[in-house]
Amino acid sequence: MRQLKIQKSITNRNSEALDKYLVEIGRAPMISIEEEIELAQAIRKGGKAGERAKNRLVEANLRFVVSVAKQYQHQGLTLTDLIDEGNIGLIKAAERFDETRGFKFISYAVWWIRQSILQAIAEQSRIVRLPLNQVGSLNKVNQEINKFEQENQRRPSVEELSARTGVDEEKISQSMAASGHHVSIDAPFGEDDDNSMVDVMASSDDSRTDRNVDHESMANDLMQV
Repeated sequence: MRQLKIQKSITNRNSEALDKYLVEIGRAPMISIEEEIELAQAIRKGGKAGERAKNRLVEANLRFVVSVAKQYQHQGLTLTDLIDEGNIGLIKAAERFDETRGFKFISYAVWWIRQSILQAIAEQSRIVRLPLNQVGSLNKVNQEINKFEQENQRRPSVEELSARTGVDEEKISQSMAASGHHVSIDAPFGEDDDNSMVDVMASSDDSRTDRNVDHESMANDLMQV
C-alpha cells in the first residue's frame, strides 16, 4: 500500500473530497501498542527516522480525529475545518507523546485534538479588543497556561497561575477570559446563538467523546487479534 501523505488541511473544500479523504484514512493500517512504543521512541530520537515514525503514528490515528471532530459540528466551522484543526492537534500529540507513562497514544492525543478544535471554534467567535495595558499580562499568562497544559495535560486554575506568575488573581481571570487569541470565552457565538465557548468547553460531550474514541480504538485492537 502506498504511503498516505499527511496533510494539516484537506485542500479541496467539497463533500466529494471529504468522502475520498475518509476512505483513504480508513485504509491506513492500525498499529499495536508495542509499535506505538517503538514509534514514540523513534520520534524522540529525531532525524529522518523520527519524522517517518511521526507520520506513521499520525496516519494510524487520523480516523479518530474524525470521531472527535463530529462532536463539535454546528459551532461555526464545517466538518472539514474541524478535521483540519484536529489533525494539527494530533500532530502535536505525536511530537509530545511519552510512552513511558503507561497509556495508549490515542487516549493522550484526544486532549490535544479537542484543544486544537476548541481554539479554532474560539477564533470564529466574537473577538474582544483588549486595552494595551492588559496585553502584557495576557501574554505572560498565556505563556504560563501553555507551559502548564503541556506539563499536566489540563488547564490550570486561577490560583495556580497566580502562584506561578505573581500576577493578581483578578487580572488572571480577565486574561484567561480573553485567552485564545483574545477571545471572550463567555461571549455568544452569534446574535441568534446563546451558546458560548464556556458551554462548549464544559460540555459533558468531552468525556463521552473520550469514551467513544477509546471504545473505537479497542474495537480496532480486537479486530487485529
